Amino acid sequence: MSGIASYAVFFLIQALIFAVVCLGLNLQWGYTGLFNIGVSGFFLVGAYAFAILCGPPYASHLGGYGLPFAVGLAGAAAAAGITAILVGLATLRLREDYLAIVTIGAASILQLVALNAAPLTGGSQGATSIPRPMPDLVQSVLGRDLLMLALALATVLCIYGALEAMVRSPWGRVLKAIREDEIAAASLGKNLFAFRLQALVIGSVIMGIGGALYASFIGFISPTDFLPLLTFQVWTMLIVGGSGNNRGAILGAILVWAVWTASGSAAQALLPSALQVKGGAAQIMLIGLALMLTLIFRPRGLIGEEATVSRDARIPAPRARRVSHTGASG
Repeated sequence: MSGIASYAVFFLIQALIFAVVCLGLNLQWGYTGLFNIGVSGFFLVGAYAFAILCGPPYASHLGGYGLPFAVGLAGAAAAAGITAILVGLATLRLREDYLAIVTIGAASILQLVALNAAPLTGGSQGATSIPRPMPDLVQSVLGRDLLMLALALATVLCIYGALEAMVRSPWGRVLKAIREDEIAAASLGKNLFAFRLQALVIGSVIMGIGGALYASFIGFISPTDFLPLLTFQVWTMLIVGGSGNNRGAILGAILVWAVWTASGSAAQALLPSALQVKGGAAQIMLIGLALMLTLIFRPRGLIGEEATVSRDARIPAPRARRVSHTGASG
């Protein structure tokens, strides 16, 4: 029984970390229409920043500052935010597809830097012994995992509450207006570049926090943890759960991660040893199938965006939003 409880706690921590990242993407795409497909890059920056700030002394690369957990979390958020500012300044005045191209390139560059800049990141050896929060408070493995679960849950709830307040404010309504019709929003005097940059930076800061939680929970990171597959997973979580709805982002993260882990366990249990190497490909195919079926039968996701009701007419004000397999909104 304790083994089942330990696995359930481990699963929930991972799912909640993905929920944090998914909430950040939802602000960018679901509310603002920013096509960021470099999620893994911002996640990577947060993870490595946390490892450098909070990790023990490393013989071969930068680190060893041993700063408190909260400082590492703030540093990870700041590093991801600065990266987003650099990307946004270069692209957000151009057409939307430039952001997609640049974020792909930025994520690939950051992953290659993590792989090759050994004095900074440890290279292919990665960063080890990344500390958990309050490591001396609880001694048992399950107790430490429960503490991490409580922290991950508190982080998700705090980010969810903050985002809900933001997107329901006048600032959030401007983001939706830009997403629906940027020409109309600009005609009302709104600075499209400023609002887009704010959404990109805030969403990336949240992704950086997710990366810091991941590094602290796993205790080891390497460049192979931040491949484009991570971006694919997070986008699938958001589309399945429902973009433009923060509850949908959380639900999608939990459900898709459940499908991912269950299919991996099934592949190990059912496939012969000679074929188990291909289990990862089966997982990707299954997630792709889930994404395809969602786009066909539930294009708004399991929990679609809430309809905005006009005060006068009491009818849905914005037009319905479709998500295609290319990520275009209509």
